[in-house]
Amino acid sequence: MFVHKGTVEAQRVPGQQKTDSCLCKINSSIWTFPAVQFMEVTRQVQICEDNLNEFEEKLRNTNAELPMMEATLQNISASLKTFGYLHTSGLYSALHLRQLNQELEDIHQSVNETHMQNPNKETHNLLSELNKAKNDVQRMYKDDFFNLETMKKRLHDLNNRAQSCKTIPNDFRSTCHQRIMTRISSPSITKLNSISKSYISGAWGRDAQLSSKKHYWEHCLVSGHKHGNTIRMYNSYEDFMANRNYKDEQIASSYSDKNAVQGSGTILYDNTVFYQCYSTAEICSFNITTKVTKRMKLDGAGIDNKFPFCYYSCRDWTDIDLEADQDAVWVIYATEENHGNIVVSRLDPLALNITHTWKTQLFKRSVTSTFMMCGVLYATRFVNTYQEEVFYAFDTTTGQEINTLSLPFEKVSAGIANLNYNPVDGKLYLYNDAYLLAYDTFF
Repeated sequence: MFVHKGTVEAQRVPGQQKTDSCLCKINSSIWTFPAVQFMEVTRQVQICEDNLNEFEEKLRNTNAELPMMEATLQNISASLKTFGYLHTSGLYSALHLRQLNQELEDIHQSVNETHMQNPNKETHNLLSELNKAKNDVQRMYKDDFFNLETMKKRLHDLNNRAQSCKTIPNDFRSTCHQRIMTRISSPSITKLNSISKSYISGAWGRDAQLSSKKHYWEHCLVSGHKHGNTIRMYNSYEDFMANRNYKDEQIASSYSDKNAVQGSGTILYDNTVFYQCYSTAEICSFNITTKVTKRMKLDGAGIDNKFPFCYYSCRDWTDIDLEADQDAVWVIYATEENHGNIVVSRLDPLALNITHTWKTQLFKRSVTSTFMMCGVLYATRFVNTYQEEVFYAFDTTTGQEINTLSLPFEKVSAGIANLNYNPVDGKLYLYNDAYLLAYDTFF
């Protein structure tokens, strides 16, 4: 008998005939059973079985959840049905165009009042452009085809021009022959503040009122670089440099008094201190002679480090900055309504109210400091530890922004707490961490 071994070999095996059968002995070792392969196939079969069971379970769960999902979708559809008009009339038409139209009406009313009092070519042109803008908004309502951002920018420019065209007191229009500054000198004064090197936030300068006496002043924030309640006054430049014959005027009874100073945006104008009131979006004025404090609300202004000066690193408690030049007292701040961009308002220093407001497109957190000169807002940015640069200007007379300035100036430390211009001597006064610096300016 032949028995095949594999596929290529055969083996002869002897046998015996018994009845109807042939009996023989066979060596089973001639075959090799694929046990390893069999185990792998068995494992794969088990995996497939487990996956099938898992899939069946998911199908059962999904079938159970489908009715609940369908009910939820029906509820959502019913809730959204009341807003179906937005599909045809447009989201902006319903929610934004009404606001644009109201802003246009407000600007138109302001310019019309100005034109009635003092008609001129600029007010006439503005009224024509405003009427055209109103027609464009009405067309948006009708056609639902427009560019919202373009219209917002258009309103922004029209509003700034309207502010510049308002009936303005004769002493408001700047007397500067050349409006834009061209150069800043090296420091003409450099000294440490008179209290302590640890007081890195504050402000200093000279009374900014043109007819005022030669008073120099120094204000240090001594409570966590945030609050203060006194201002140090000097009667002469010599006394200031020698830290002698000064008088500490008390603005408030304590650092936590409601009339205490918050932040380093302080300015002295006509023997009156203007500053941000303690923990509020309000401006305070304290008359050193009469000891009278006045307050006014600064609507929408961000406070408590919402919109501080930043650029390289943020300077805490610089949300509101008071400035003064030969034209007026000014307040520089930012609002959510203006997307965190700088807003400039002119103050009546006696009545303590806002007479004009301009909205810029400069993000407040992108600058390290600001100052006003000849009715022009200037902004600076960090270059390095020992250098700063004036890079931006906004002219309130024309409503125009200038982004091409590059006026570098030196400093002795990285941080800037306050920078203000004085029209009496034409100098810039810088509180540079704990150091006090002054610069000559050129047009």
